[in-house]
Amino acid sequence: MKRIFPTAILLITLAGLDAEGQARKWTLEDCISYAVTNNIGLKRQRLQTETSEASLLQSKMDVLPSLNFGSDARVGFGRSIDPVTNLITFEQNISNSYSLNSNLNLFNGFATLNTIAANRFMYRAGLEAEKIARNYLIIEILGQYYQVLYAKGLEDASKMQLELSEEQNFRISKMVETGKEALSKQYEMESQVSADRLSYTIARNTASQALTTLKHLLQLEPESDFDLVIPDPEKMLISYEIYEPDSIYLIASQVLPRLKAIEYELKANKKQISAARGLLAPEISLGGAVFTGYYRILSDDAPEQLSYSSQLKNNNSQAVYLSLDIPIFNNYNLGRNIRNAKIRKDDTSLRLEQEKNNLYTEIENACLDYSRGKDEYLAARANLEFNYKSFNAVEKKFESGLVDVTDYSAAKTTLFRAEAEALRTKLQMVIRKLSINFYSTGEYENIIFN
Repeated sequence: MKRIFPTAILLITLAGLDAEGQARKWTLEDCISYAVTNNIGLKRQRLQTETSEASLLQSKMDVLPSLNFGSDARVGFGRSIDPVTNLITFEQNISNSYSLNSNLNLFNGFATLNTIAANRFMYRAGLEAEKIARNYLIIEILGQYYQVLYAKGLEDASKMQLELSEEQNFRISKMVETGKEALSKQYEMESQVSADRLSYTIARNTASQALTTLKHLLQLEPESDFDLVIPDPEKMLISYEIYEPDSIYLIASQVLPRLKAIEYELKANKKQISAARGLLAPEISLGGAVFTGYYRILSDDAPEQLSYSSQLKNNNSQAVYLSLDIPIFNNYNLGRNIRNAKIRKDDTSLRLEQEKNNLYTEIENACLDYSRGKDEYLAARANLEFNYKSFNAVEKKFESGLVDVTDYSAAKTTLFRAEAEALRTKLQMVIRKLSINFYSTGEYENIIFN
């Protein structure tokens, strides 16, 4: 009967065996690696991080001087000013000008530098947000993987129950043929076989649905084949540790991206406040410009005019300027920006505190659940061993005619429930242990693949 329990262990999230010479089956590592690479939600999260990176680059470029080139060409009619004589003229004319100007911000209350720092922290927060999204995806896959393993375990157990009933039905039918058993007992056994076949069909469909759900979670193509590798149950080891919530939280608060992301946002908010305040300071900028142009009167009696190249050379002018801009009143725009930045900082600070409280609660519950799960698993395992012995005894009595089909079916059903419970508690214990280890590493890959 111990061959029924194996599937239990399918479980674990940790085994990854290749079925050589057969169609490829997926290990847990395959599922997670594929999802992390191809999931649409993660791709969108990466695009948001790239947006933060672009904002950081833009703020860095704001330190450099601007450089702009301009040109225009026009035809004048009616009253205009002759740029050569500076006299009013009514002659039709054409003009063409070129300008090159540059501006460098020398001081603006360090608003630019603080904006760079804020964007740098927001970019780092984006990187941590990617890790958060990836971990949440992995959690979903782990949960559904657990459902597949459990469903497949029940499917195998149901199949074994059906095979046992068929064996007994075959034995009884032969005994009926020889007159050693009544035909009514064969009918009872056939009824039991029919019930077990229905249970097996339901368990098989449930396992198929769980596998399909996992396939959809991985976002595989509808027509693609998908199945899981069943690990060797003998290689599945269960260890029993004692976890202290305080010590785990101390590590988790330093490594988990869900806290790091908010901490980076908080640092960015503080820099945004400094940047908003900096705009209250006077702004000093240095600039320069180069200008040249061409002018020509189009009338036939116009005096001789210089050539295009000569005018561009002769009309060249340069300028250098230093400007000072002192903010006095701007409809409270700067004050409003400072206040909004402070509100964002306070809100982020509260969100960080709330997340820390939630994290400690999760860790404490995880440790308690693991401890309770360990007790449940040990009890379920002992119950399974007892039911093995009990069923073997009932099976021998049934074959000897000392108990009827009803008692045999009841013993078999009790054994099936014990197997299912042992499977559930073992899978549950492995998943809970995996979750606790995650709090100490920050990334599921560190504990699944190592």
